[in-house]
Formats: sequence, structure tokens, C-alpha cells
Amino acid sequence: MLISKLPNVGTTIFTTMSQLAADTGALNLSQGFPDFDGPEALREAVARHVMAGHNQYAPMTGLPALREQVAAKVADLYRRDVDAAAEVTITPGATQAIFCAIQAAIHPGDEVIVFDPCYDSYEPSVQLAGGVCIHQQLSLSDFRIDWQRLADAITPRTRMIVLNTPHNPSGALIDADDLDRLAALIRERDIYLLSDEVYEHLLFDGREHASVLRHDELYQRAFVISSFGKTYHVTGWKTGYVVAPPMLSVELRKVHQYVSFTGVTPLQWALADFMAAHPEHITELPAFYQAKRDLFCDLLAGSRFSFTRAAGTYFQLADYSAIRPDLDDVAMAEWLTREHGVACIPISVFYQNPPADLRLVRFCFAKREETLRQAAERLCAI
Repeated sequence: MLISKLPNVGTTIFTTMSQLAADTGALNLSQGFPDFDGPEALREAVARHVMAGHNQYAPMTGLPALREQVAAKVADLYRRDVDAAAEVTITPGATQAIFCAIQAAIHPGDEVIVFDPCYDSYEPSVQLAGGVCIHQQLSLSDFRIDWQRLADAITPRTRMIVLNTPHNPSGALIDADDLDRLAALIRERDIYLLSDEVYEHLLFDGREHASVLRHDELYQRAFVISSFGKTYHVTGWKTGYVVAPPMLSVELRKVHQYVSFTGVTPLQWALADFMAAHPEHITELPAFYQAKRDLFCDLLAGSRFSFTRAAGTYFQLADYSAIRPDLDDVAMAEWLTREHGVACIPISVFYQNPPADLRLVRFCFAKREETLRQAAERLCAI
């Protein structure tokens, strides 16, 4: 009998709800992917590079042209000059980047602090490294860090803190003051950071992304992770990257080369071409998604759901207490999918110990206007 290394892990809620949506014909506002395609010029670039013969291995650390584009973006947006060769690593998706960073830094018995509600891949990666996750709950009112609780949770065994901003599932943001407080808290300690910033370009209402890349002190101990899939509407390409100081990048790459070795070559060529030719895509992205957020929220205003508009990501939380307070959020998500044709994600699955009175579900608004209007019509009819 094979003894499972992840005995408590089953099929992810994202797979479960997307399958339920497919089985019932519901509109899928659960899993975080667009129902529209990426830019035509980007898709054409893939075909061009495939036909040009760019179909063999890229360098292990990623195509130089793409790493240089990432470094140029970091310099332009975050005023940090990074060495494309020594500090940027292209990976097959952000989830793999998270896994490799954790495997590189965490040893058996090490503790990793994560903030609930948190993305579901963090803890299995820590467990496979022999580490232990220490869960800290964010404030349920605004999903902010409780700094005293965080200070109390740090022990001599704490080896990593995982940040996620903009935050999935809440859409909340960390600000520059938060980064300063974190720096003061861990300054004299041997603690690394994993900063999951895959929604770095999806901030609304004029807000600015407080990337760890902006913070001189924190960057020296950080793995900063992002996603081309989220930024360019091509989640199925599973292409991401890590920016980390040279010493940390060396260790990350030792793991990465034995997990996948490298990413898909023609996709890297296409992304490099598109980033160079269309830098405006990134600057236009906040307005693009804010329009979708506002459309969905405006339409949902006529429903019995209550909500605060998301500050970032392409997810909107909604409180259903006025509709079915008798249902927990998992049952509510299934009820909405089966009975009203709109699939969503329950928030309790992002917690180790969810609050007893949690009545929140997450909708993805990275959808066509037609999809959002149809979903809102169904939700308002409840």
C-alpha cells in the first residue's frame, strides 16, 4: 500500500465547482479564468514561432528575451534594477514557482506562516518539504493582517512568511506601511518571504501595487512570483516567473530544473515579442477589469447579496446572509450552481478553521459582458 504524503488533500474546489458547472450547464463564475481569449497579436505570435521552428528546449532559466522583458517591466513599474540572467526565472506557471520556492527554502520542521483565507497550493507544498503551516486569520471585515497576532506567531522555527497581494480570494491589498511593519518585525530573524503577486496589474480606483520589489530590505529575502497567464488572459498557457536575489534564485533553480527543467519555448517567444511591442497592455489592464467589476457590481446591486467592491484581482466576494443563512458556504455554492445556474467558490475552503458564521462566496468577473449580465440576472432573481 502506498502511504500518501498528502492524506488530507482531495480534488481542489476549483475542479469540483467547474465540473459541477459543466454538468449542470451553469455559468461558471467559480474558477479564475476568463471566458474570452488573449490578444490576437499574442496568439498569432505563438503560431509564428511554432512555424519558425522554435520548438526545442529553451534555457533552463527561461528565454533570455523574455527574462529581459520582465526585468524591464520591474525597472519601469517598481524602480528596481534586476539582473535578467541572475534574478529572473521563467516557470511553467505560478503554482510551480510557488512549489519550487518553498522546496528551495523549507527544511523538515520549519514553520511557514500563511494568512487565511489563503490559496490552496501553499500548504501542500510546505507539507511536501517537511514543513508545517502556521495559519493566521486575516480580519474578516477588511482582510488585513493582525500585526500583534503575527508577532506572537513567530518562533525560532519560523522560516518563511507567505504574502499574497492583491489577495485571492478577497481582493484586499497590502500597502507600503504594511511592508515597513513586516520588515521591522523580521529584521533580525532568518525568515524568507514568498510574495504571491500574480494579480499585480489588477488594482482598481487608482490604487498602486505595493510590491515587495519596491522594498529594498524585504526584497533581499524574497521570492516574488507573478503570472503571464493572469496578465495576458491566457491562463491555459501556464507560464509564470520568479524574481529573487541571485542567492535565492540559485537555490530556486536547483529545484526548478528537476521539476520541469524549463517552460514551453514558443509561448516564451510569443510573450517576449508581445511585451516588447505592446507595453500599453499592462497599463490598460486596471481599467479593463475595473469596468468588468463595476458592471457586475452595478448589476448585483439589485440583488439580496451584500458586498464591498473588490480593490484588486478579478474576484468579487458576496455575503448571502439575507438569502440562505441556513446554508454553509459549500452548500450555498452548490445550491446556486444547481438551482440558479451560477457557479461560485465557497470561501471556507481557503481556511484551516473557518469562522462559524462565514457566509461568503466568491464570483469571478473575468468574463464577457454577456456572461456577467446573464449571471447577474439569475442572481438578482433569487
